[in-house]
Amino acid sequence: MTTTSAPQTRLALVVNGEPAEVASATLAALLDEIGFAGLKVATAVNGDFVAERRRPETRLSDGDRIEIVAPRQGG
Repeated sequence: MTTTSAPQTRLALVVNGEPAEVASATLAALLDEIGFAGLKVATAVNGDFVAERRRPETRLSDGDRIEIVAPRQGG
């Protein structure tokens, strides 16, 4: 018996200026997928700031431009 699963949908995004294909449907899932889970970062989707509390509900679409910025220290 062969089991066939549906192909996983991938999104074509631009993350910090670089093309990326991801499986994540939300901004929170994207951060987890690309290794930023649990880190303090600022995020924007298509130039609009997204607060940390809104990331789980922020849906992503093909072509979205995502910016992820980590705070810097120093002077």
